[in-house]
Amino acid sequence: MSSTQRSTALRSTPTPVDRNEAAPVTETEAGVPDPAPEAAPSKPKRRSPVLPVILAALLAGGAWYGYEWWTNGRFMVSTEDAYIEGDIAIISPKVSGYVQTVNVSSNQFVRAGEPLVTLDGGDYQIAYDQAVANKETAELSVKRIDAQIIGGEASVAQAQAQLGALEASVRGAEITANRASELASKSVGTTADLDNAKVALDQARANLVAGQAAVDSANANLSILKAQREEALNTVRLQQLAIDKAKRDLDFTVLKAPYDGVVGNLAVQAGDLVSAGKRLAALVPTNELYIEANFKETQIADLVPGSKVSIHVDAYGDQPLEGTVTSIAPASGAIFSMLPAENATGNFTKVVQRVPVRIALPKDALAGGHLRAGLSVIVDVDTRTAPDGQALAAK
Repeated sequence: MSSTQRSTALRSTPTPVDRNEAAPVTETEAGVPDPAPEAAPSKPKRRSPVLPVILAALLAGGAWYGYEWWTNGRFMVSTEDAYIEGDIAIISPKVSGYVQTVNVSSNQFVRAGEPLVTLDGGDYQIAYDQAVANKETAELSVKRIDAQIIGGEASVAQAQAQLGALEASVRGAEITANRASELASKSVGTTADLDNAKVALDQARANLVAGQAAVDSANANLSILKAQREEALNTVRLQQLAIDKAKRDLDFTVLKAPYDGVVGNLAVQAGDLVSAGKRLAALVPTNELYIEANFKETQIADLVPGSKVSIHVDAYGDQPLEGTVTSIAPASGAIFSMLPAENATGNFTKVVQRVPVRIALPKDALAGGHLRAGLSVIVDVDTRTAPDGQALAAK
């Protein structure tokens, strides 16, 4: 190998270097350092369109909400504390007895006057028949007394006629006695004739007194008969009252529906012994339902009977109904509770009171028969629809 090749090989053979020492710099590396690579030109960052869209949506939503509140919302008075109510009739007997038939079933629709429950009316029928018989007996007594009164009036007439005859006898005896006295004074008549005339006059006067007593007695008997007749007439009236009561009791053995409605909570069956006042069933009116809405006391200032109401029934979703405010309770609900609050003693915590407001449901909704008492509703009262036609000023 030539010297030139050896030197080249030495240059090309790497020299071992300690790991802790820096690597030797070659001739090439010892020269001018290579220029740094040029940086790539930066691209402009693209902004996400989501944030502006969200901001725009929020602004639009806020503007729409503000406009809606300004045009409608500030005039609305709303509450969710509202329910459909109805004047439910409790079907209870007014008389006691055994149940003979139950003519309806639970959840059945009935018309006013239809029989719901029938009690055994045998005893009440007997009482009615007995009252009728007693009245007939009393009427016969009146007829008998009427006949006696006719006889009594005849007796009075007869006694008065006899009294007239006796009065005539007295006048005749007086004339005879006077004539006998004149004759005796002239010594024409005898003393015996005068005495006989006086005796006849005294007897005629006594008969007149007896005749007057007979007239008085006949009149008294007639008065007694007339009093007995009035008593008999009162008995007839009492028996008529007994008939009326027996008839009512007999009619009460058939329990009828007081109005159109649906039977619920039926708790009776044939053969049961029921007493007066026992609850047998309930009748819920379908055409007489209404809404009882409990508004806060801070909301009732703008509530006026006659205002229109938007009603949303929870059971039927987005099917609003239009009702009308009919009345506002004279006191808050707490006043009518069984245990009204007493704030005169102890600590006081102010609680916002609620005032019941009655709202009428539309007749077409009631006619459909889909509404039920107890359903929850949401009501929105439009205070601009007050009866005077003037919108309330915004607060």
